[in-house]
Amino acid sequence: MTETPKAGSRLRVVFMGTPEFAVPALQALLAAGHAVVAAYSQPPRPAGRGMAERPSPVHAAAAAAGIPVLTPRSLRDPTAQAAFAAHAADAAVVAAYGLILPEPVLAAPRLGCWNIHASLLPRWRGAAPIHRAILAGDAETGVAIMRMERGLDTGPVAIVERTPIGPGDTTGSLHDRLAAIGARLIVAALDGATRGDLAVVPQPADGVTYAAKIDKAEARLDWRKPAAALERKVRALQPVPGAWFAHGGTRFKVIAAVCEPTRSRAASPGLVLDDHLAIACGEGALRPTRLQREGRGALAASEVLRGAPIPAGTQLDVDGQ
Repeated sequence: MTETPKAGSRLRVVFMGTPEFAVPALQALLAAGHAVVAAYSQPPRPAGRGMAERPSPVHAAAAAAGIPVLTPRSLRDPTAQAAFAAHAADAAVVAAYGLILPEPVLAAPRLGCWNIHASLLPRWRGAAPIHRAILAGDAETGVAIMRMERGLDTGPVAIVERTPIGPGDTTGSLHDRLAAIGARLIVAALDGATRGDLAVVPQPADGVTYAAKIDKAEARLDWRKPAAALERKVRALQPVPGAWFAHGGTRFKVIAAVCEPTRSRAASPGLVLDDHLAIACGEGALRPTRLQREGRGALAASEVLRGAPIPAGTQLDVDGQ
């Protein structure tokens, strides 16, 4: 009779991730004593002023830990699938990897493939759950540990932890908090899977939403929208790609902003209401408090305005024309 491994047993794990969000989970697995036998990540991409190829954060972290790194452009090729199976992994852990796992890959690890997803599934399946939760004005979000299947983030969920979205939260701050939660939860999930007592629950059919990738065209502030929605956009797109508006041929990235009531209901959207950059919106007004002028560093809005005034009465474009 084969003895069931105890929690805390050393597992052979394949780790699959690309951005900074996934790095804490990789580090947590190593700290827990698991043998990460291979790391999969997106191929290096040109970055920086010289546009030299730069490995992803997971690639760099895995290589620094002495873990072999593979960067296939697809896992649909039988050769790539055979190479994955050859790792003889007990489990695969996936965190924002960027490639779809075909059935032969999903079926290869003994304990399955487990995804760290930064939302309260089934809400915000897809590529940009943190951004979309802030944009939508959600009061909370969290991390779901999901056993992967062929559908897009449709698998049954094992563990969920919730966290509130505060009025000052940006995608950057929420990203860091959720990454730390995910790192902790995946270690607990593997312990449960090892014991054989990790229960998974199918996702409900109701409440499904999709977190589409953020398009650069979304980043421009449309003053016809309510100020509250634009303030959420500023936080949701911080630090990247950054919400922005243009004036006098110059782009101004809005790093932080606050909502204010308009002084006149007749103020047209995009009208600058005072010399401190309160801007009329479809409802209320938005006052940027921190700006980054194109080609410059980020500063308090008052400092930017000293060098590039946008006086009261200025009409900012509302449609980019």
